[in-house]
Amino acid sequence: MLFSTPTLATLLALTPLISAHATMFSVSVNGKDQGDGRNKYIRSPKTNDPVRDLQSPDIVCNTNGGTPVPSFVSAPAGATLSFRWFHFRPEDPTDILDPSHKGAIITYIAPFTEGNGAQPIWSKIAEEGFEDGEWATIKMIANKGRAEFTLPKGLAAGKYLVRQELLALHMADINFKVDNTRGPESYPSCVQVEVTGGGDVMPDQDFDFNRGYTYDDPGLFFNIYVPFDKYTPPGPPVFQG
Repeated sequence: MLFSTPTLATLLALTPLISAHATMFSVSVNGKDQGDGRNKYIRSPKTNDPVRDLQSPDIVCNTNGGTPVPSFVSAPAGATLSFRWFHFRPEDPTDILDPSHKGAIITYIAPFTEGNGAQPIWSKIAEEGFEDGEWATIKMIANKGRAEFTLPKGLAAGKYLVRQELLALHMADINFKVDNTRGPESYPSCVQVEVTGGGDVMPDQDFDFNRGYTYDDPGLFFNIYVPFDKYTPPGPPVFQG
């Protein structure tokens, strides 16, 4: 059998598919880098591949979500946390995510569990979608892979899981149920965080990803290639505790 040599155009067309995926590398607390957190305080997935199946427990904390890691990031209530994402080479500040992967960044919190988090225990504490003419993932790339959010000031002290998700919508114009190679690409990652100080607020939205993320949600199945007025990320509103 003869195989033709790929053309330059073919290679360029494949590049976004090859170089696009991402996973989390580290956390900063109020500007202080906590170091490489992979399999230390981050429940790092087996690969940097996306999760597309909304019925899979992997949609919550990815493929190693049910495997606790030995450490926690310590952060005071009200702290600014910055989660740093990368593709393959964390030492390269440009190797983050292909810019074709436009979409939202959404952050949730839940009481600590050693399980995979596939339960109604989550509350949304931050989200960024399409604002001021730019997608959240593009802003994150420009910020050298860092996505920032603030813990609620009144959050009760204790151990938590904090889940941040890059939600890429470049193939979300076709439903996963119609074509399981398409649909939104979720890159979830869960960090073990121990909150200090704070108050007595316990986020109580009790969101369940396997029930709350649905195949007809306009925040998940959205065509970024046609004109639109607004975009609303999936899930509940941001918790205001």
